[in-house]
Amino acid sequence: MKLHIIARGKIGRSAEAELVTRYMERLSWPWQVTELPDRPDAVAKPPTTAPCRTILLDEKGKNLSSVAFSGILGRWRDDGVRETRLFIGGADGFDDAQRAEADLLLSFGNATWPHMMARAMLAEQLWRATSILAGHPYHREG
Repeated sequence: MKLHIIARGKIGRSAEAELVTRYMERLSWPWQVTELPDRPDAVAKPPTTAPCRTILLDEKGKNLSSVAFSGILGRWRDDGVRETRLFIGGADGFDDAQRAEADLLLSFGNATWPHMMARAMLAEQLWRATSILAGHPYHREG
């Protein structure tokens, strides 16, 4: 299953960009990172592979453990989902209609995180989730 991060704004050359690259390049799953201009009229292209699932990083989302998150990705993969699209919104986040259409709203807790840090954290969680599913010792529970 392809993991596709779609984020508003340009990360440029930064410490966060290095972290995103470091974790994404560790993935054995296919992946892609797409940057959209930080404008409401800029929308992601429809998925090229079906079936597809959509995750929005959202303050109203579920605060999942890494194991629970990996379980969701694993189930989707095993059910034949071809692509999971993970959206990081702009400064104003997502509207109610976008939230209603998503398969999962995911939160990284009650704190507000800088956009670029959230992207790096998401990349790390994708690496962690796929390593859990592969039985890799990176994740230590308890």
